Amino acid sequence: MKSAGIVSWCLLVGLNLVLPLGGDMADDDRVGAATLQGSKAQDEKPTIASVPGDQKGKAGNREDEARREIPVLGPGELVYTRPPPLIGAPGGLVGGSSRGTGNDGVILSVFAPDHTGLTVQEQPSLYWYLSKSTTYPVELTIIDDQAIQPLLETRISTPVQPGVQRVQLAEYGVRLSSGVQYQWFVALVLDPDRRSKDIIVSGAIKRVELPEGLRAQLTGASTADAPRLYAAAGLWYDALSALSDLLDTAPHDPLLRRQWASLLEQGDWPAIGRYETWW
Repeated sequence: MKSAGIVSWCLLVGLNLVLPLGGDMADDDRVGAATLQGSKAQDEKPTIASVPGDQKGKAGNREDEARREIPVLGPGELVYTRPPPLIGAPGGLVGGSSRGTGNDGVILSVFAPDHTGLTVQEQPSLYWYLSKSTTYPVELTIIDDQAIQPLLETRISTPVQPGVQRVQLAEYGVRLSSGVQYQWFVALVLDPDRRSKDIIVSGAIKRVELPEGLRAQLTGASTADAPRLYAAAGLWYDALSALSDLLDTAPHDPLLRRQWASLLEQGDWPAIGRYETWW
């Protein structure tokens, strides 16, 4: 595998993005696209996912939201509570999706919120989505911007079938350190000799300690309650994983499917959250 793709790109641009460009994408298909800050040549950069929601000028509002008490939930209701903003978190490098070029029309997305998503798991699962099967190489990279080498850099076996893709870090022997923020990327490599043509989507994740109050709630709860409890506690990746586990055993359960769609909608992925063909 060539390490000159995502990692070198990150070092060059300093993990900074700007907001979406319109391009020539159709409105119905486009979820978003962005460009490298200061880039002048469109064909000399990867295609980067955009921020699902506007991040500028909303820090105060988000802090107010984070201070709200966790709501009392009704039966089956799932509400994701946005965690407080992280001090020193890099801006602009968040979950996104991008439509492919030419006649491919492929949508590539990572299921990450427009902020650093939290987990209490040392080896969590990461989720991404592909709208169409592809034989292009697909690369997964996880980096800690304080480290020299990527935590993980691997190529996913192709062809990749359409739908929700789950990456279990335990399968790669990867462990997240508590309190460290990581960036993770999925790249569709359109031309191995011109990595600037890559379609790249990314998310941010941080492992935190399990709150004692939540530990007590989980101890007395059923597995069906776990997604709601994780979501209410602001643990995005754990809520997503708990829901995925339940859907694996009951893929046609209408409540689980509504909860999945609701969680993705709260993470700014409403269109993808309504798809019916993943399980």
